[in-house]
Amino acid sequence: MKSFLLSDNHDTWVGMRLAGIDGVVLREREEVLEVLKAAMIDADIGILILTEKIVDLAYDEIMEYKVKNKKPLIIEIPDRHGTTRGSDVITNYIRESVGIRI
Repeated sequence: MKSFLLSDNHDTWVGMRLAGIDGVVLREREEVLEVLKAAMIDADIGILILTEKIVDLAYDEIMEYKVKNKKPLIIEIPDRHGTTRGSDVITNYIRESVGIRI
């Protein structure tokens, strides 16, 4: 199993390449959807890493893949500029996923 990155910026891509993780830099929604679809059917990919801006470009489709597929594991990371999600991201994620307030 390998990891694969979908990034919106070159710096994040280079950093992941230095860590041994292959990936692509994408800018347009159509590109994201095309590469995402191909990555979801690639049996070698176990972890799919997406930057926050990539998730923003295709949020509904990515959430659908996360809910309907066990593999690959889809994770969202901030880019080199840091997160744009706010300080209570984990709490909001739990609230949306499980439906409880903590």
